[in-house]
Amino acid sequence: MLTEYAFWFLSFLAVFSALYMIITKNPVYSVLSLILTFFSIAGHYFLMNAQFLAAVHIIVYAGAIMVLFLYVIMMLNLNKLEEEKKSILIKSLSVVAACILGFVLLAVARRTDELTVIAQTTNGNAGTVENLGKALYRDFLLPFE
Repeated sequence: MLTEYAFWFLSFLAVFSALYMIITKNPVYSVLSLILTFFSIAGHYFLMNAQFLAAVHIIVYAGAIMVLFLYVIMMLNLNKLEEEKKSILIKSLSVVAACILGFVLLAVARRTDELTVIAQTTNGNAGTVENLGKALYRDFLLPFE
């Protein structure tokens, strides 16, 4: 029951921080919101028992790439926010693209029952560091070396 609440909290946090990243006009707040999105996705990896993937996700994305993005944005010194006016054609095309994306998401949501059955049949310890080490050093030792 606790994992279900954690899933919904992390999902809520990921979706709304990603939306805030898109909506905000300040690039520094946008990068910080993206870092929060990455941490919430890493939380989902922990819930799926993939600790190694979560750690690598935090180290690579939130720890390295986003810090570099934040450093570059702060060095650019973007004090002036100017947004050019968009034509009605671009606005209407963006609405059409959003509707197409919505239809695709609905089509995927209809198939989630099939996907959850596939996900429940896998081993519960598949993403742990112990099993990854066993696979690397037992089955794939020569390619790993």
